[in-house]
Amino acid sequence: MTPKLRNPVLALAIALALPATAAPITDWPRVESAIAKDAALEQRVRDIVGKMTLAQKVGQMTQPEIKSATPDDVKRYYLGSVLNGGGSWPNNNKHAKAAEWLALAQRYHEASMATDMAVKVPVVWGTDAVHGHNNVFGATLFPHNIGLGAARNPKLLEEIGAATAKATRASGIAWVFGPTLAVVRDDRWGRTYESYSENPEVVKSYAGAYVRGMQGMLKDDANTIATAKHFIGDGGTENGKDRGVNKSTKAQMINIHGAGYVPALQAGAQTVMSSFNSWNDVSGGTNYGKMHGSRSMLTDVLKTKMGFDGFVVTDWNGIGEVPGCRNDSCPQAINAGNDMIMVPDDWKAFIANTIKQVESGEIPMARIDDAVSRIIRVKLRAGLFDKSPAQNAYAGRDEAMQARTLARRAVRESLVLIKNDRPLLPIARGKKILVVGKTADDLSNQTGGWSITWQGTANTNADFPNADTILAGIREAAGKENVTFSVDAKDLDVSKFDAVVAVIGERPYAEGDGDIGPNGTLRHSSRYPEDLAVLQAVAGKGKPVVTVFVSGRPLYVNDLLNLSDVFVAAWLPGTEGKGVSDLLVAGPKRYEFTGKLPFSWPKSACQTDLNVGDKNYAPLFAWGYGLKAATRSKIGKLDATYPAGGCGVSNSFPVFSQADRASFPLTIRSGQQQLVLGADLNSSFTLPGVTVQTSQVNTQQDAKLVTWTGPATVEARGARAMVLPAAAGANAALRFDTIVSSAPSGKVKMAMGGGSVDTTALFKRLAGKGKQTVKIPLACFQAMGTDLAKVDTPFSVTSSAAFAAAFTNIEIAGGAAGEPDAVRCEELQ
Repeated sequence: MTPKLRNPVLALAIALALPATAAPITDWPRVESAIAKDAALEQRVRDIVGKMTLAQKVGQMTQPEIKSATPDDVKRYYLGSVLNGGGSWPNNNKHAKAAEWLALAQRYHEASMATDMAVKVPVVWGTDAVHGHNNVFGATLFPHNIGLGAARNPKLLEEIGAATAKATRASGIAWVFGPTLAVVRDDRWGRTYESYSENPEVVKSYAGAYVRGMQGMLKDDANTIATAKHFIGDGGTENGKDRGVNKSTKAQMINIHGAGYVPALQAGAQTVMSSFNSWNDVSGGTNYGKMHGSRSMLTDVLKTKMGFDGFVVTDWNGIGEVPGCRNDSCPQAINAGNDMIMVPDDWKAFIANTIKQVESGEIPMARIDDAVSRIIRVKLRAGLFDKSPAQNAYAGRDEAMQARTLARRAVRESLVLIKNDRPLLPIARGKKILVVGKTADDLSNQTGGWSITWQGTANTNADFPNADTILAGIREAAGKENVTFSVDAKDLDVSKFDAVVAVIGERPYAEGDGDIGPNGTLRHSSRYPEDLAVLQAVAGKGKPVVTVFVSGRPLYVNDLLNLSDVFVAAWLPGTEGKGVSDLLVAGPKRYEFTGKLPFSWPKSACQTDLNVGDKNYAPLFAWGYGLKAATRSKIGKLDATYPAGGCGVSNSFPVFSQADRASFPLTIRSGQQQLVLGADLNSSFTLPGVTVQTSQVNTQQDAKLVTWTGPATVEARGARAMVLPAAAGANAALRFDTIVSSAPSGKVKMAMGGGSVDTTALFKRLAGKGKQTVKIPLACFQAMGTDLAKVDTPFSVTSSAAFAAAFTNIEIAGGAAGEPDAVRCEELQ
């Protein structure tokens, strides 16, 4: 029998996974902002709004992307704001410096001040500066939030907020979409690294500090408008699904997911961004639906109960996800309480539709007036009416985008030492060091997503001119002559070195692309087999191995831990690789590991019930764990087993997808030649008659485009036969997404194990039709000789002549053979 807790506050704290010292609250609190209302300013707001036409008001509520809206558009349509998405730069110049960004910002501003409005209202440019001014060439990039969460240092966050704001103002931009206040509860979410911690108390301690650093009181040229995002519950979606459903109770939503909003609003955050997720309080019987369409949350809670008087901005095309809405039309979202609508491309139609909806009464004029009043209020508070971008003290100054000393310190504070079975850090200068691994000399991997580009991909080291890789830091600290580097550690004699440093980890990703999915495992080596291979090449050779693990989340790495004497969680450290080497190699000044795990570390591949206070909480390393360099651990050999078919009871078995690229890696064959494709999304592979490149079917870089010019095969081949779960094997089909860009000019056959079918007519039919999901019943292959108990090659496509198609999300799907759109076997004769 479970004893009854007499203290109801303590009982609720335990249920919410909060420290027992925290006192949970039962309703949304009233917040007093550091930026109070001013009577004279409010009169100015009324005067300005009172002189505006409907078209001018709706224009103020509209925020297009810079690729789709010119300065002339700002003037003509009275646009209130513009934004640049990730991977969008002035004049499409990836290497644009501060002056080029400033020049465009100034043109937008001047256009907004040249309208026929009775009172000219300046445009405001917003940007995602989420770990420094990360869209801009040459700017310092700080560790992503997950690393900062390991530092447990609110003062550091305030300094980073201030540095980021100053860098942003140097480019002429006055509004930042940050900080992110998500409290992540499932590490399968691809945005886990944007969260400070699974513990709401850490997020709470950082939120106000960051806003104060970034925004101040909006009186200084180094201040920018801050955004508390994403309201609310984005970190708690079921299965860690991006834009999914959060099923928290009201108490959990307030005390866990809402923890950062109270201090952020108290510090004066002037804007709040709506979240893509839905909230269904199943236990309470209330389904709030999509946050973009929830009046209960945006108006009744945020604006009325909490007293927020700034404005609410939607996320990228977020209104289009509200039931009944489109990207260019959503009265529900405006009526719910969204004030500024981020409509990157369809903004002209949005303006026209919204005007009609106001004229018809579908959107009350009072709601429009309230939205515009809030926007004008924030612009006045931010001093945008007083100065143009070019009049800012930091305008156009590249040096204002640099904060390298601060970033290097942040990296040092973010590192967590989680295994130290053979203490050898710091390595003495003069020792011979072998550095291996794909991330040692790769700034794209080191900085992660939201770095120059949206997903952080398609970058090279040359795109980060004011940066140091981890390898560069080790070379400087140890002496270049003492360091040897090899990406894969092949053909090297490890015995010639005193120590090995392996720098490995995840490749860049951002929202959507980074999701692992409900059936995927947390096993790192399933997605990045090259990391396991490089450690196997250097471990057990009599020399100590230090592994530096660069990742956006804690992952199941027992196999990697077993091959490492020392293991350091480095998260995504940003541009200052020397912050890592400061703790690896002895220098003139001794630095100590101080980082503590911001997230609990899994001990099994399917362990997602992994938050302090969870019913089955039993991590490998608990939240808050972290060693000192002099402390010896005794971790020993860990169980490295994992389920080959994915996690849980599922009716699908992954073959090649985001969830698992390693169990059945793609291989190309031409004649007697064979080439196994790596997990490197940016690489291309060629053999006679066939080329494979990374492409997009559903999201960025999720697919492989195979172009045949002659006889060749692409296949997914594993080291062992697949073992299908019962649910995945019943009435199953081989299912995959494809875009056929060039119809086959010869014969195309698909095989599974020993049986093959003729798919020539199928692919000809799909050519030129965009994305298609193909479902071929396993029975079709079985009829041609496939023995499902002996299949080590569950996917194989052979073309005899020219043919081009992209493939992704390859899996065995239980029940799919009976679906109406499944291929019929008689079509494959």
